[in-house]
Amino acid sequence: MATETTDDTRLRRAITGPLLFVFILGDVLGAGIYALMGVLAGEVGGLLWAPMLLALLLALLTAGSYAELVTKYPKAGGAAVFAERAFRSPLVSFLVGFCMLAAGVVSAAGLALAFAGDYFGTFFDVPAAPVAIAFLAVVGALNARGIRESMGANVVMTVIELSGLVIVIAVVGIFVAGGGGELSRVMEAPTGTSVGMALLSGAIIAYYSFVGFETSANVIEEVRDPRRSYPRALFGALAVAGAVYILVGLASAIALPPAELTESSGPLLDVVKASGVAVPAWLFSLIALIAVANGALLTMIMASRLTYGMADGGLLPSVFARVLPKRRTPWVAILATTLVAMALTLLGDLAMLAETVVLLLLFVFLSANVSVLVLRRDRVEHDHFKVWTFVPVLGIASCILLLTQQRGIVWLFGGALVLLGAVLYFIARASRRRA
Repeated sequence: MATETTDDTRLRRAITGPLLFVFILGDVLGAGIYALMGVLAGEVGGLLWAPMLLALLLALLTAGSYAELVTKYPKAGGAAVFAERAFRSPLVSFLVGFCMLAAGVVSAAGLALAFAGDYFGTFFDVPAAPVAIAFLAVVGALNARGIRESMGANVVMTVIELSGLVIVIAVVGIFVAGGGGELSRVMEAPTGTSVGMALLSGAIIAYYSFVGFETSANVIEEVRDPRRSYPRALFGALAVAGAVYILVGLASAIALPPAELTESSGPLLDVVKASGVAVPAWLFSLIALIAVANGALLTMIMASRLTYGMADGGLLPSVFARVLPKRRTPWVAILATTLVAMALTLLGDLAMLAETVVLLLLFVFLSANVSVLVLRRDRVEHDHFKVWTFVPVLGIASCILLLTQQRGIVWLFGGALVLLGAVLYFIARASRRRA
């Protein structure tokens, strides 16, 4: 029987339940919704709210598994730690961790493209590719200086991100009250495909807007009363984000036809403009850019620190564990993840990058759902949240279902990234043997 308790930590438990709620909500809201509504319209037509609802339900299944695992093993590390406990295989644990790492880098590339689109175009008319690369260079430089996001700063950034989405909902509400918009579009199905297949394809893209809750596992050692606080904050944040996303989907469909949304790289800005409400384009664009920049910075901090940690633990070549003498930041890991993200922006396909992030994270979530069932025989002395057994079972089924809906090109792209990780893993093993 394990003897681990929730007090077995050297960290200060300074995060209250409300702060944890805001932390998770900020991670989930992120910036995906600001960029992906147009991509989603191309898949589901005016039914923008439906894949959001489906993606929320699917995310809640895996969130249930995280609630049990995180409160049962309140240690930083997330799915890779759970996989190590469940499967006792360094290779499996590495692959789960590397999928998280690769998903972070791919996500940052997608956010850079979103940053360089119509939102940035409100201020400067320049090509997107160089802007995306320059944006990532600035993010990398800030990362190397030692960026530390406090909980207070996270509250501010979350309020800014949420305010932009509230503006979208409010201005379309005013638009409809004045007799504008087209309410019937919210039930307008796409042409050329079945509604069911379109919703599944859309759910894959919409799922990208809900990821982020899994990073909360890394702050659990600093949460007060995690057994009670974590499940409440987790499910509450997902519910609020889901409600906001569904309302934004409805507002977008009412304000603009799907064809116009699909053509825009700043779809929510066009929704605000279409409403006719006097919201300056520069103000909304600035809010969107702040949301995107914050998401990219937090993602790259996570990716570079995860690269450093895996190198320090011998799972990646030791060169990635080098740090700047004065700044004490992992400069090689930062440089490597930034350069890879820059290369990925040259693809210029936001939809494929978003789908690749979902593909990689689905393997992480599949591992977490299986780990719950495997670790049921492992007892701990402290009380913890326990999810109904059918939830991780449905979570496994949902991950497999979404995996089957991924395009072949996304599988090839994601597989190439995982293959790269496997090569680095065996290089690290060979280096340790020689040492």
